[in-house]
Amino acid sequence: MNLIVQGPDIPTPSLKQLAKLTGAAAIEAVSRTAFRLLDADDRPRAEVAAFCEAHQLDCGWVPAERRIRDFGLLVMDMDSTLITIECIDEIADMQGLKPQVSAITEAAMRGEIDFAESLRQRVSLLAGLDQSALQRVYNERLQLSPGAETLLAAARAAGIKTLLVSGGFTFFTERLQPRLALDYTAANTLEVADGKLTGRVLGDIVDAQGKADWLNRVRAELKLDRAQVIAMGDGANDLKMMAEACISIAYRAKPVVRAQASYALNQVGLDGVIPLLGLS
Repeated sequence: MNLIVQGPDIPTPSLKQLAKLTGAAAIEAVSRTAFRLLDADDRPRAEVAAFCEAHQLDCGWVPAERRIRDFGLLVMDMDSTLITIECIDEIADMQGLKPQVSAITEAAMRGEIDFAESLRQRVSLLAGLDQSALQRVYNERLQLSPGAETLLAAARAAGIKTLLVSGGFTFFTERLQPRLALDYTAANTLEVADGKLTGRVLGDIVDAQGKADWLNRVRAELKLDRAQVIAMGDGANDLKMMAEACISIAYRAKPVVRAQASYALNQVGLDGVIPLLGLS
């Protein structure tokens, strides 16, 4: 196995300590924020995890034979994963309702309430809001997570298709698709009448099962095996989707998601996914 160690600032003594702990054959710089410990013994996994947590480092065990070109599909959540905000919370802020909506969002992301019901509750609070608020959120508040464009460029270079699947809204996914050259997107559609939000969602809600179904639909269309799929998210409604992938990545995620993911990234940006996919 190779041990990937990542962080905004990785002291050399920490790398040497991890190399000693795992009997690694060599330490190889992958990027400014990532190092690969070659031929590391993975038996002391718990000790390595504890050391990295104590020193605010991300770590992940990667089979030495893994190659990024082994994969064919990268599936991503949108809110608080590909982008830094929860769009519905920012839309609600235009109504002066951000605290109420954010509280429901947080409970849903922790898995404490049903996602579809939480979405209906939150969207109902937006009734009467002018549709132009959506464009304001996109223009003024939506930012890509650090490293997002680097990750997507690496995926394209390796021939990996991309699916952005969100419990959020098509207004945002449809604008991000051409901007980021994404291959597929899926999300919920807000009903609009006379230029204002009605407080309702059209059609079936893209919830946890809906995300998993989209992953499998696109995977089947591309004629890929589960072993060729990567999925990443941050909330409880991403867990079913992540369970359908060979590699699941919890990005700045809730504890329930970190506990079930193949890897967790808490210290670095989305470009931290790249070293976990193996050698180029």
